[in-house]
Amino acid sequence: MGRRKETITYPSGTFSASVHEGSVGAGLEFASNLDAQSGGVVEHYRPRVAYYMREQAGNFHYGRQHPMKPHRLTLTNHLVLNYGLHKYMDVYEPRQATEDEIREFHAEDYIEFLKRVTPDNQKEFTNCFFEFNIGDDCPIFDGMWDFCRIYSGASIEAARKLISGSADLAINWMGGLHHAKKYEPSGFCYVNDIVLAILQLLRYYPRVLYIDIDIHHGDGVQEAFYTTDRVMTCSFHKYNGDFFPGTGAIDEMGSGLGKFYAINVPLQDGIDDRSYTQLFKTVITAVMETFKPGAIVLQCGADSLGLDRLGVFNLSIAAHGECVRFMRRFGVPMMVIGGGGYTIRNVARCWTYETGIVCGTELPNELPATVYSDFFAPDHSLHPQLSGRVVNHNTRAYLNALTARILEQLRYLKGAPSVQMQEAPPDIQGFLESEEARAKDVRSDRAKDAKDDRSARREHVAEFYESDRDNDADDGAPPA
Repeated sequence: MGRRKETITYPSGTFSASVHEGSVGAGLEFASNLDAQSGGVVEHYRPRVAYYMREQAGNFHYGRQHPMKPHRLTLTNHLVLNYGLHKYMDVYEPRQATEDEIREFHAEDYIEFLKRVTPDNQKEFTNCFFEFNIGDDCPIFDGMWDFCRIYSGASIEAARKLISGSADLAINWMGGLHHAKKYEPSGFCYVNDIVLAILQLLRYYPRVLYIDIDIHHGDGVQEAFYTTDRVMTCSFHKYNGDFFPGTGAIDEMGSGLGKFYAINVPLQDGIDDRSYTQLFKTVITAVMETFKPGAIVLQCGADSLGLDRLGVFNLSIAAHGECVRFMRRFGVPMMVIGGGGYTIRNVARCWTYETGIVCGTELPNELPATVYSDFFAPDHSLHPQLSGRVVNHNTRAYLNALTARILEQLRYLKGAPSVQMQEAPPDIQGFLESEEARAKDVRSDRAKDAKDDRSARREHVAEFYESDRDNDADDGAPPA
């Protein structure tokens, strides 16, 4: 499997998605039409990709009737590995986040509750359930705290990998739980790994752009950064005032220093591939030109796909992936993370396809054989038919008015904000072994002592005399 050749005419217009001949499905037709529009320009961007996975992440279970199924992560990883995509990435098994790291955003009493409550002792905490929003959406399940630490640790690690410069792009499909608040869980999300990752990125990058293509509004992330101009949040989602979480109206723009730095793109039921990708590219091109982020976090919730258990859009996997492809081409350090997605066979297909896009590698439409092949019956294809179930209520007039309103909001920014930055701590990753830290201190002390010792200072060339470094020989004189 070779690297794909992609076309780009940035930033204005033609973008392609290469597919194998003979493939079927609306998603592949959409991708093929994009390919036909290409101008033949070969992209030479070959980023270093870091991929984060932990086998046990897919073994957690919210409950029998709960729509959130972490098992989708297992399906995704098996497809990724059997497609051979690990050859194009550095694959990491991340450590769990520490309590101190999670405490950087979440409240102390909430963290203590998550640590202590279990299905076996939950009766002791029933008086806390209302306070911490525990219920059908956010139940208590076995291993909940470990699950939170696993997916959050991966996002924190991914952010630090970008900061260190050892990766250009980082993928964590375990993360993307964008609804969690400082004091409570929400919408199946307990710890907001996105906020924790962005807080890491802000230690190094002056400005961070957060983009959300989940069908649900990224309310937890927007709320966390609503009053700052260092993070711009941009969410594409269904909005009618009732659809969960009920936020994300176009007039939610931020406040204080953050006024106009929250961008919301509220959509109606049934939006299709072409309308969505055209709107996405128009808005994001303007955002990138105005805000000029140093890093990007792209949340790829797959519940915006057609036929999702909780979704009402008509997007194909190819169109969803086109958003990832578009962002990749800016060449800005980027985290790509998961999110919603409740028809798990399609979630796994989508995130596998987008892993290939991040790696710059084309994938055959026929899925590789895995122990979970039965999940993808009967077609066993990467691009199944997903569109057409819901009538598209997004008229051209509505989308044009929406675009004009957002572009007008961006004009108020008058360019990217300047940020005074200080040198980042040398131990930005925060997990050096104690022995390594002590060795570093010893080396630092020795270097300081050598600098203070005049006998150790570097000799000037004119001072080389009566020694093995005598420069008289260079003048033709015999050595002393």
